[in-house]
Amino acid sequence: MAKQDTTHHLIEYILTLLDLPENNENGFSHLIEKFPEPELDRNYMNTAHEIIKFMDEMPGGFLIYHADQDEKIVYANKALLRIFGCDSLNDFRELTGNSFKGMVHHDDLDAVEASISEQIAASQYDLDYVEYRIIRKDGTIRWVEDYGHFIHSPAIHDIFYVFISDATEKKERLKQETIALQNARKQEREKLQNLIKAYDKEKKLINQEHLRRLEVIEGLSVNYDSILYADLNQNKILPYRLSSRTKRQFCYKYQPCEFLWYISDYVNTWVHPDDKERVLTATTPAYIKHKLSSNKTYYINYRILIDGKTKFLQLRIVNVGNKEQISQVVMGYRRIDEEVLKEMEQKQLLEQALSNANLAIVAKNTFLSNMSHDMRTPLNAIFGFTALAKQHLNDQQLIRHYLDQIDTSSRQLLDLIDKVLEIAWSESNDIHIVESECNLPAILQEIHDSLSPDALEKNISFSLDHSGLKHPDIYSDPDKLSHLLRYLLSNAIKYTDNNGKVELIALESESQPDKYAVYQFIVRDTGIGISKEFLAHVFEPFEREKNTTFSGIHGTGLGLAIAKNIATTLGGDIQVSSTVNKGSTFTVTLRLRIQTDPLLYTAGADITNDSFSYLLDKRILLVEDNEINLEIETEILQGLGFLIETAVNGSIAVDKVKDSTPGYFSLILMDIQMPVMDGYQAARAIRSLDDSQLAQIPIIALSANAFESDKQMSMESGMNEHLTKPIDIPLLLEAITKYIHSK
Repeated sequence: MAKQDTTHHLIEYILTLLDLPENNENGFSHLIEKFPEPELDRNYMNTAHEIIKFMDEMPGGFLIYHADQDEKIVYANKALLRIFGCDSLNDFRELTGNSFKGMVHHDDLDAVEASISEQIAASQYDLDYVEYRIIRKDGTIRWVEDYGHFIHSPAIHDIFYVFISDATEKKERLKQETIALQNARKQEREKLQNLIKAYDKEKKLINQEHLRRLEVIEGLSVNYDSILYADLNQNKILPYRLSSRTKRQFCYKYQPCEFLWYISDYVNTWVHPDDKERVLTATTPAYIKHKLSSNKTYYINYRILIDGKTKFLQLRIVNVGNKEQISQVVMGYRRIDEEVLKEMEQKQLLEQALSNANLAIVAKNTFLSNMSHDMRTPLNAIFGFTALAKQHLNDQQLIRHYLDQIDTSSRQLLDLIDKVLEIAWSESNDIHIVESECNLPAILQEIHDSLSPDALEKNISFSLDHSGLKHPDIYSDPDKLSHLLRYLLSNAIKYTDNNGKVELIALESESQPDKYAVYQFIVRDTGIGISKEFLAHVFEPFEREKNTTFSGIHGTGLGLAIAKNIATTLGGDIQVSSTVNKGSTFTVTLRLRIQTDPLLYTAGADITNDSFSYLLDKRILLVEDNEINLEIETEILQGLGFLIETAVNGSIAVDKVKDSTPGYFSLILMDIQMPVMDGYQAARAIRSLDDSQLAQIPIIALSANAFESDKQMSMESGMNEHLTKPIDIPLLLEAITKYIHSK
């Protein structure tokens, strides 16, 4: 009870002080003397005085007013005066009539007081909350938030104390947001109404067109016992007409199901075992999209089993959706027993063709399996020795050994890739004969010199004999002839054991009319030989007697197939004889045209530092978009003494040449596949420059594009030479020397 009295005394003192005129310190001292216990009351009064000072400095508005009918204002702090735009408490009292009612906008007063009364009645312990408008001294209207509390006490009577803050900006922001939301909703409603109107307008036309199409489809599809609609991207299929077979997949209901499930279940249930894989492949989404990308429709014929009897069906698939993004298709099934019966006379031929195709598929699958193994073997070595090199960076001798192993494995992988690509070239008819003047002894000597290190590694006796040539100067394609003999000799060295023997013999067997002669190139070895069973298949692509795992010798098994293709292209043939564990002999027979007035042949001298010292400080423009290739090629060329400038696409290269002076760039190395402008376009643009000297800068293609057609396109676009990646440094240097020297 004593504590409650103390609190009431303190509030009473606060209210007493608040009744004093503003800043009246004399009134405060005089007031202290009135109380019967001056010392005690002075403490209360000092405390009350400090509380009032605190309220005056509060950042938010604070108000105390009586809760009687007049609602007379007891106190308003400085922050509240600022909200109302008043300079003093007297200004505030005058503006509001010294009443809470005078503070509230007259249009909001009834609602405010009713809300306060309702909140107090609901809970006397919580702050009541209201929003209302006020009219500032300057006449402007502002919104405020009011948090108030009602106090009832016999000692201090009934009062309200209220916390007030300016909420005008908040209300304005909410108002703007509300207006924006209303406008957005209005626009959405108008848009929706317009769409509905447009839809209603077209709905009748669509329905009519739909009915006509259904009639047309029904008429055209009379021969199809099942018609289904599929969305490949959505993996859904919907039946339009069901047969006794397709009803099972749809549970006799015209409802959609998953496309992939339907295909799998249909094939497993109905399709003949021998045709299952073919039908599954031909009905995958990827295959369907591929076939329909170039044709509106395609079909597949296959067999089904009904009650143990074989029937023939045709599935036709038609694109009925977007031509660019194929997804919606119609699938129609029809019986073709009569058509198949009419073709039974050709059945044996078809079966033979199918058998050959299956054999080719098996051979290719075997080849791919072997290639997967043979590619991963050198790759494993490359990754492995690279990892070991990183672990022994301080051991130079060990690092050199690891780099040698990486180099060997890289060359094995490159050899495999080259041979696979060459098989692809031959099958795509991308081989062209370029006949030129050749000196056979020079070609044979070059081949012998390049392969001698491989033979020396195994201590193999590798001999060359071209004494049997009567007319050494002929016309032929030197690159193809060289490739042909290299494949045969590489095989011979590879499959000959250490201390064995390999021979290359060139003979001119007979002369023919019109200055032609028959030449034979014999490659004989003492190697492992070839079994009689495999001799019949030795030149077939994708065939080899043993893979790398069983033979212990790295090889693709493609060299002989490539050699056979080249010999055929050159108009000749290859014969082989072999005995297991004794060796093999390959004889290439070619009919070649003899040169009537041969020029004196001089073999190219080795390129030494002295012989190309004049190339130092020559500036080369290197055009390459791949960052790794750009770094490697720049390092190699700078290491050879060239000055290098780079461009990451053909457009930049053209601009650099155009802005240069004649002679600034000695040569351009041009990649082919690049963004913005490719190498072909860039070469044409450079050749079209107004400055004739700039337009004649030598351009060498340096690209991973290695087909004959790629080389031809390089020449047609104005380039001087086409070299392939990976970079053969001696060959690159020879080409650079050729064109810079010729300037």
